[in-house]
Amino acid sequence: MKRIMLKLSGEALAGEKKTGFDEETVRGVALQVKQLVDDGMEVGVVIGGGNFWRGRTSENIDRTKADQIGMLATIMNCIYVSEIFRSVGMMTNILTPFECGSFTKLFSKDRANKYFARGQVVFFAGGTGHPYFSTDTGVVLRAIEVEAEVILLAKAIDGVYDDDPKKNRGAKKYDEVSIDEVIEKNLQVVDMTASILARDNKMPMWVFGLNEENSIVNTVKGNFKGTKVTV
Repeated sequence: MKRIMLKLSGEALAGEKKTGFDEETVRGVALQVKQLVDDGMEVGVVIGGGNFWRGRTSENIDRTKADQIGMLATIMNCIYVSEIFRSVGMMTNILTPFECGSFTKLFSKDRANKYFARGQVVFFAGGTGHPYFSTDTGVVLRAIEVEAEVILLAKAIDGVYDDDPKKNRGAKKYDEVSIDEVIEKNLQVVDMTASILARDNKMPMWVFGLNEENSIVNTVKGNFKGTKVTV
């Protein structure tokens, strides 16, 4: 495996605080990614914004404006996490689908490939740049565009279940499930738009728990304990 796309949950990066950042958690992620980069792997990263903003939380805010706030939340997350990555010895760059002054660079496939070729971790912030599309859709879109081999979905939950395991103790965890079944049963691995985009472009996704010890490295190196979503 040469190139992967890692999707990190904003909430997971907040740790037990549930909001903002937990530096120890982020540093743990950085040290794992560094192992992959040192082994010659190309790593792209997308981060959700849920540690700062969860969609439209007020009826007084227009949906488009609410989504724009969410896009900015993902940029803040990427700037922070990028700096923690740099602190452990990696080089990084942040790409966005719209201009952010000198904070980021404007996304293009050629630019992303140039950074990958230099051994840099590339953060894809700002979602798709459009309202009504989540970071789920953003990560699938970017993974397809830069021809990643797989999307790693690092979540607060350790895989895909047939029901909500927080509400149903008897919920069954899948070791492997097809994207068609995910869509048919609305298993909510990613949102429906992202699921259909992944299916139509044959982009596999591996879902696992971020908080399990060394989970990112273990997932890539074969000691996988989550759920593989096949295409």
